[in-house]
Amino acid sequence: MGLTGQGNQPPRGIPVPPFDPELAVALAALDEESRAPITPDGLAARQQRDAASRPRPTARDLCADGRLEVTELRVPGPPGAPDVTLVSARPAGLAGRPLPLLYYMHGGAMVMGNAWSVLPRILREWALPLELAVLSVEYRLAPRARYPEPLEDCYAGLLWAAGHAAELGIDPHRIVLGGKSAGGGLAAALALLTRDRGGPVPLGQLLLCPMLDDRGTTFSSHQMTGLGVWDLTSNTTAWKALLGERHGAADLPPYAAPARATDLSGLPPAFIEVGSAEIYRDEDVAYANALWQAGGQAELHVWPGACHGFDGLAPEAALTRAARQTRTHWLTRLLTPTPPVGPPRDRLRRTAAPRPVD
Repeated sequence: MGLTGQGNQPPRGIPVPPFDPELAVALAALDEESRAPITPDGLAARQQRDAASRPRPTARDLCADGRLEVTELRVPGPPGAPDVTLVSARPAGLAGRPLPLLYYMHGGAMVMGNAWSVLPRILREWALPLELAVLSVEYRLAPRARYPEPLEDCYAGLLWAAGHAAELGIDPHRIVLGGKSAGGGLAAALALLTRDRGGPVPLGQLLLCPMLDDRGTTFSSHQMTGLGVWDLTSNTTAWKALLGERHGAADLPPYAAPARATDLSGLPPAFIEVGSAEIYRDEDVAYANALWQAGGQAELHVWPGACHGFDGLAPEAALTRAARQTRTHWLTRLLTPTPPVGPPRDRLRRTAAPRPVD
């Protein structure tokens, strides 16, 4: 598209969508360090700060006064690679009943984050009220791990979970792949990978502001230069950390960047959400459209005035509350057994024994 920004400003002459008023206040309150873009030279320092400051609750912290059973598991990783850590959580007191599973990948642009920090919200909002089991994946981070290593970690954990469903107390036919930002991109890539390898068939994919396209050529990726908490400078740094010299390559496989996929057929129903005022808007909308064009099912929400990570930035904002409710409604519909197709039995009986005609 050829758009370039000047410093920390959006490209000259390009109008910018407004931020939601509550989010604008939250953004203005951030310190300069939180708003600064991540550059290759500053990546290591940013990773160190993130590792030191990001919450890492223990299994005991997460058990919610005994309402949840939480265990840290070490399972076989990809061939020749280290074991993968999965944090397992399920509502207590439901032994003997296989539960649906949310197989979740954390955010952090493939360079930050951990499997524990995302769990308090997920367990409170979904695991307990929906009686849902959760596995959160601790995949290896870039640049120490390059593509395909993080994705292969996620795939190895998924294979293990599906193969040990009885041990985990889960239903292997009701697994939802989910993630936010980089985790959303991994969830989309994992849906493609397990389809093509003939692995476990997911029930759905929950893609929250997913990171899908390494190329940085969409309008929104340039439109939001220097705005919000994540822009093209940071995004390019993260993609290069993951892909190295393969960044931007014409032959990059779709498992590395799902926006590259040309065949989106046969994928599970998707929930895709993104903000109107964030870098990933256009690639996420395009992905939903490509799923529809492939005959698939996708529910798309573009939250007006939302920036990247808006729900963590302003957890009590009206927009955040609406987004949380909408995600939960989709999960509830997905996990609710579909009633039999056809007329009710009493109607069938009436049809089979019509009243005689005088």
